[in-house]
Amino acid sequence: MVNDLFSVRGKVALVTGGSRGIGLMIARGFVEHGARVYISSRKREACDGAAAELSRAGACVSLPADLSSEAEARRLAQEIAAREPALHVLVNNAGATWGAPLAEYPESAWDKVLAINVKAVFHLTQALLPLLEGAARPGDPARVINVGSIDGLRVPLWESYAYSASKAAVHHLTRALAVRLAGHGVTVNAIAPGPFESKMMAETLQQFRDAIIAACPLGRIGEPEDMAGAAIFLASRAGAYLTGTVIPVDGGLSIRP
Repeated sequence: MVNDLFSVRGKVALVTGGSRGIGLMIARGFVEHGARVYISSRKREACDGAAAELSRAGACVSLPADLSSEAEARRLAQEIAAREPALHVLVNNAGATWGAPLAEYPESAWDKVLAINVKAVFHLTQALLPLLEGAARPGDPARVINVGSIDGLRVPLWESYAYSASKAAVHHLTRALAVRLAGHGVTVNAIAPGPFESKMMAETLQQFRDAIIAACPLGRIGEPEDMAGAAIFLASRAGAYLTGTVIPVDGGLSIRP
């Protein structure tokens, strides 16, 4: 009974930024629990390699795309539509960051980070709405899971102005889309990760690991199972009555002053 409650077996999922980091953690969790997963990332070689690795555990297909442009988001949606009649789960995880001192923070950082972290979430959800509607069933809506950040809930230690602002925007966009899409049979929720081992976090952890662990009530960095578990919960029957939520997966960091 519990296995059924948290099952994603047979569902079709798309995970953007799925070739590494948090996206790969989520994609692996879905694949290992019986979902058919498409992963997308900007670099074809990395995307193909990750899909080949995940395919040893289940069904995974590589669909590379640069989601910083609306045209690429729509092309990716068309690629999915050509292969699947419906999409049960969309994980908007692809993202970028940029750190620099306030006096040196460039306009190009805002353009790059907002394009991939915010606009791509909107454009891809918009383009895939027909497939998401096609997957919706009474009591089992289609799911959109946006990956935000605790940096969108609190001011981080490092100077990442565009990134923090973009993740706060993702959280509010999640709420706005949740209201609009509820009547379409689609729930929209967000995960706000804290520190996890990833390429994006590597420099931050190199500089601040001890301080982060000391500040974390649970006293550790996140592990892949922590992220996969949160995504599986939101994608399964267990999460079917949640929409518009932002769930911190951060060991309690976001509740510290």
